[in-house]
Amino acid sequence: MKDRVWSNILVSALLLAGAQLAGAAEPIKIGSFLAVTGPASFLGDPELKTLQMYVEDINARGGVKGRKLELLHYDTGGNAKDAVSFSKRLIKNDNVDIIIGGTTTGDTMAVIPDVEKEGIPFISLAGAVEIVEPVKKWVFKTPHTDRMAVAKIYEDLRKRGLTKVALITGDGGFDKSGRQQLLDLAPQYGIAIVADESYGNKDTDMTAQLTKIRPSGAQAIVNFGLGQAPAIVTKNMKQLGIDLPLYQSHGVASKTFIDLAGEAAEGVRLPAAVLVVAEQLPGADPQKPILLDYKKRFEAKYGPVSTFGGHAYDGLMIAVAAIERAGGPDKAKVRDEIEKTRGFIGTAGVFNMSPTDHMGLSLDAFKMVEIRGGAWKIVE
Repeated sequence: MKDRVWSNILVSALLLAGAQLAGAAEPIKIGSFLAVTGPASFLGDPELKTLQMYVEDINARGGVKGRKLELLHYDTGGNAKDAVSFSKRLIKNDNVDIIIGGTTTGDTMAVIPDVEKEGIPFISLAGAVEIVEPVKKWVFKTPHTDRMAVAKIYEDLRKRGLTKVALITGDGGFDKSGRQQLLDLAPQYGIAIVADESYGNKDTDMTAQLTKIRPSGAQAIVNFGLGQAPAIVTKNMKQLGIDLPLYQSHGVASKTFIDLAGEAAEGVRLPAAVLVVAEQLPGADPQKPILLDYKKRFEAKYGPVSTFGGHAYDGLMIAVAAIERAGGPDKAKVRDEIEKTRGFIGTAGVFNMSPTDHMGLSLDAFKMVEIRGGAWKIVE
């Protein structure tokens, strides 16, 4: 009888230990929804490739706290309705521990209500300032904001003594948010907006809008948008013989834009993360080794880097560091640790988050770059 009791205790203990080991071996689930196809695919595609590459690398090194990472991804095609559907699936069906994604501002803003309601740490890869201002408890982001991009553009215009500016923007969430920042910050920098034109992001010709801009007295043109449309604006300007400085947003900081715009891209300026000019940084720059390592790995596997893949790298590494500090994927603890991110050197800059700043980048994380000879050059 006593032997049977001890046998049952031993079996129970072994079962409990087995269950604990099985639980410890369960993967940490990282959910993602990105625009891998569609108009914003040149953003979403490198983001997904980056996540896949580094999840594989982290798992090969033993995972996080002895647990492997499992990436669960859905392609939104840039459709906000699909983003909502996929985010619900990630939360309710896939039971993810954290979400990294939202290629576009539209996709990101659409899912925020559900993320906040369900209490899921969410790191967005989209640009608009409204994603993190006002601060939302569960929402963070890694790219520079459109407000920062506008400030950088206006700083450069002021240095060049250019004060009369024409705007041309797309109809997407990022484009509209950027336009509003252009309007709001203009007085602060002594900029006069002399024309304000718009286009549909699926349009294939913007000569009508540019023809209206021509007689406006503009000294420079700012095009805030993403996808193929900014390249069309750039080419149409050259076709019309409009010889004015052209500024684009950080939404086109990839080799894809240069390839699409061709020779017309020569001389275009835009604010960008230093990833695209990593080799031009001084040797003592703390970001340089991080940037060169990411660039080497990505290009060896996939081809030319873009700042957008870098945003995914930053998001994943911030998440992994937070999970490690939290001792596991407890959502509330991970959220708190993301908010405590300090001195993290990423591809977009050095991140210092806080309860009042869920991005953590300063304006000096941006560089003004110019396209010369089909390549990016720092102009400051």
